[in-house]
Amino acid sequence: MINSLKTIAFFGCSLTSRYREGLCLCFNRAAKKRNMNIVYFNSLGRIGENNTEFGECELDIIDYIDLDEFDGIIFDGEGYNENIMAEKVINKLREAKCPVISISGHVEGFYNIDFEDASGMRRLIEHFTDFHHHTRIGFMSGYLTHPDAQLRLKVFRSVMREKGLPEDGAGVFEGDFWFHKGEEAADFFLSRPQIPQSIVCANDYMAIALISALKLRGIRVPNDIAVSGFDGTTEGKQFIPHLTSVTREREDIAEKAMSLLMSLQNGELPNTELFVSPRTIFDQSCGCKVVDFEIEAKNLDDVYNDVRLFGYCLNDAEAAMLKLNKVEQLDKLEDTFRKCGTNFGDYSAFFLFLQTDQNGRLSCSSEFDNPTNNFMPVIWIDDKNTYEKLNDSANISCLIPNTVDSEIPHFYYIMSSYCAEKMFGYALIEMKEDDIFSDFYNIFILNLSVTIERLWKNDNINKLYNQQKELYEKQMVLSIHDELTGIFNRRGFNEFSQKAIKSLNGRSMICTMVIDMDGLKHINDIYGHNEGDFAIKTTAHIITECCRSGEIVGRAGGDEFYIYASDYSQEKLEAFNCELERLCEEYNENQDKPYRIEMSYGSYLCETDKDGSIEDFLKISDARMYEQKMSKPGRKKRQ
Repeated sequence: MINSLKTIAFFGCSLTSRYREGLCLCFNRAAKKRNMNIVYFNSLGRIGENNTEFGECELDIIDYIDLDEFDGIIFDGEGYNENIMAEKVINKLREAKCPVISISGHVEGFYNIDFEDASGMRRLIEHFTDFHHHTRIGFMSGYLTHPDAQLRLKVFRSVMREKGLPEDGAGVFEGDFWFHKGEEAADFFLSRPQIPQSIVCANDYMAIALISALKLRGIRVPNDIAVSGFDGTTEGKQFIPHLTSVTREREDIAEKAMSLLMSLQNGELPNTELFVSPRTIFDQSCGCKVVDFEIEAKNLDDVYNDVRLFGYCLNDAEAAMLKLNKVEQLDKLEDTFRKCGTNFGDYSAFFLFLQTDQNGRLSCSSEFDNPTNNFMPVIWIDDKNTYEKLNDSANISCLIPNTVDSEIPHFYYIMSSYCAEKMFGYALIEMKEDDIFSDFYNIFILNLSVTIERLWKNDNINKLYNQQKELYEKQMVLSIHDELTGIFNRRGFNEFSQKAIKSLNGRSMICTMVIDMDGLKHINDIYGHNEGDFAIKTTAHIITECCRSGEIVGRAGGDEFYIYASDYSQEKLEAFNCELERLCEEYNENQDKPYRIEMSYGSYLCETDKDGSIEDFLKISDARMYEQKMSKPGRKKRQ
């Protein structure tokens, strides 16, 4: 429970888009009139234009939302730009016991508020035929697999037939509901046998792209060709000429949705029509209004101010990235956020919650396992002390901390904190005013997630290091070292070399060597086994002195030694061999023993992956060692 007021959940995507910013503002005002809270569950969906990215685990947070905590739910499915996201949300909302209202597309089983797009499109076309007396009218559709495009084209053809005009008018061009097809559309319409007097576009974005392309071709709008859009966007109102369009009345949507929820909560049947009527805007692009240059000059000043502010905010965002990149400990996140979270709007509270497992470990811990419904705050910014302070993890009702004696409406925005591999938790923000935050907040949330991911991976690295250290110490206790020489024995060599090859990431160049001491039997027979042991220790010491590139060396038994090395090269191998010969020669020149320390060796350098067999590689090295040994004067071949 946030407080004693009724609480509505709102599920949507890309809430910082121009249209949905205003939609959230209208819903906040409608909720405030009715003394209700709203919790917005916002998603980013697919991000980017030319280089797109989509976090598949972004909606994992939905599994931890308790729908029983809400008195009603609003679903804005149109904003989800990935079908799997909309489907996942719809499937979740079907579990709700409270009323669920879809406000931007018909969903079976939900209450639906429908838009009268058909009547809005009809009024636009009739405006051109009846008021401007146009008979050559073109139509720029959205991509025709989209239901909105299909409906708007159907209405266009129907009106044209009713007016006794060709069904496809002066031509139908399939656009993309975006800015990419303007050039192609302009060439299409200008190449028609009769150039259109007007062109009706299925949305404002395509109308802006088309008018821009017509201007480049010397076509004046509306003097030569009139153009209209659809949806009544802010961009269409700022563009010159201002677009004739049809707007979806967001205040009407919010009022009808909230009124419907109240009726249903009270056990009443809906007392309002479940559709929203559009409003037509007849403006400069059809010739109904002319450009007022004093107003446009002021608009340009506003645009320049917005661009200047955007530049400042962009610089702040870049600085914040650098600051967050310096954070090495989780408890430093809050202070960093306080200092750099300044460019997305004024907020009254901000919280970052990380998920915990059954042992209370945070999701950024390398040991995190078996996630629970509990979340722990790692950033808690509540300067007005509005909320009950949470120091430990808790199963929070509807993911919102309880307010302290606050019986006024609250509006919250929740977004998932995630990386490519996993969900960490969620961020919650409450703004000081009814407006939503800007897109720069999304950048902050993504950068916070990247910081947490880095801390998580660092913890994994540290854990791996500690595991290796513990394993090494354990093996020491288990006597993996050769008692005579102090280097690995056969068991130690096998264990560590196998572990090294299993840790290879992809294919890598490795090396195995077999080194055999020459003349040990002669030393034992003539000078005794104590002297033979001394010779073995000397040999081991010389070999280990040559191991300067991470080689693993072990005494295989008797006078034979094995070596394994990852990430090796021919240069490293040649350096090893040269050093081995140099140290042997140096020892023999300076020692006063009646015998010489000499060795035969063979090596095998190859590319392999973690499935490579060290035993097979050593066999090749051993054969090459034996071949070298037999090539020495006075040697007899093995029987």
